[in-house]
Amino acid sequence: MMLCILGRQPELGRAELAALYGSTKMIGREAALISCDSFDIQATGGTQKAGRLVLEIPHTNWPAVSRAISEYYLPKWQAGDHKITLGISVYGKTHVRPRDVNNLSLSLKQKLKKAGGSLRALPSKELTLNTAVSHHNKLGLNPHKIELLIVQNDGKTFVAESTGAQNITALAKRDQGRPKRDAFVGMLPPKLALMMLNMAVGEAASPQNELVLDPFCGTGVILQEALLRDYNVYGSDLSDKMIDFTGANLEWLQTTHKTGGKLTALHQGDATNATWQNAKNITAVVCETYLGQPFSATPSPAKLREVQGNCNAIISNFLKNIGAQVAPGTSFTIAVPAWRNLTTKYITRLPLVHHLADMGYEQTNQKPLLYYRDDQVVARDILIFKKPLTK
Repeated sequence: MMLCILGRQPELGRAELAALYGSTKMIGREAALISCDSFDIQATGGTQKAGRLVLEIPHTNWPAVSRAISEYYLPKWQAGDHKITLGISVYGKTHVRPRDVNNLSLSLKQKLKKAGGSLRALPSKELTLNTAVSHHNKLGLNPHKIELLIVQNDGKTFVAESTGAQNITALAKRDQGRPKRDAFVGMLPPKLALMMLNMAVGEAASPQNELVLDPFCGTGVILQEALLRDYNVYGSDLSDKMIDFTGANLEWLQTTHKTGGKLTALHQGDATNATWQNAKNITAVVCETYLGQPFSATPSPAKLREVQGNCNAIISNFLKNIGAQVAPGTSFTIAVPAWRNLTTKYITRLPLVHHLADMGYEQTNQKPLLYYRDDQVVARDILIFKKPLTK
């Protein structure tokens, strides 16, 4: 059993895990348990840390939890001849304080020293080590660099031993290291692109049999992440400039990263009326659609209705166009705009999200999956659906 610590918007991480591994058991809002033999955290976008569950304690009493952890680990560490590097992170609804966590680390260090062992404790002013610290210290990547992930919720304590943290350095390189970037068209974060791919494709038994289409490819972030997952890709965009940018970025990717997939086609095309070559071979459509104009403040009701109507028309026409071309069973994960009122926090969604069935699709997620920053008006509303199999 694996315990996953989810990202800033955990609903997205949970949806990703469900697509990859089936059912998930949430522990509070930020952690999930999944049943799998192996877990590659770098193949996910919505999981910040992951670990193998080692203890499930039927209470949250910290002194007793500390004793249980000591009794479990000290015999293991005393038997080794390597210095242990230890970090501890505590999540969930808990009354534990940072000094309690540091006291546990120091207690383990002192007890191990008396037994002839050695331990380096990573101090923290917070309950959790941030992902950068975990990754920098390579916690979970060998038996002597350990992070304990402790989650307390509903009267229970779960303890997992980390198997690694999200490689934020690699994600940043794939984002900021690309030769062509364009802030005007928006910059889809690679980790969100990876989440969307996983939601669409799931756990592919044969990646080489997958063909992922991005009909709004922009600078090619989704195609990039799909190639790294060994999928074949197909890109199109309304703008010739974006096609040039995508081409340059994918050439850069081939020289800087190991990729197993191939680019099958890349061309200019308006998604509302384009014809895609061999569309019946497309297995998944993953894209960030037209998000409308950006806003730095909540727009007036009249302006919001105008922009909403424009986006709804463009994206509806796209879905009707592509639905007539792809084969039954084709999966979709698309980002469409939703608008946040920064004062009331009310979310305005596109009308089409309630009418996908009328366009011939079966929707997977009924609850909104939103990706946004706290100061952002235009959010990405993630929709997961399929063109149903012919009955």
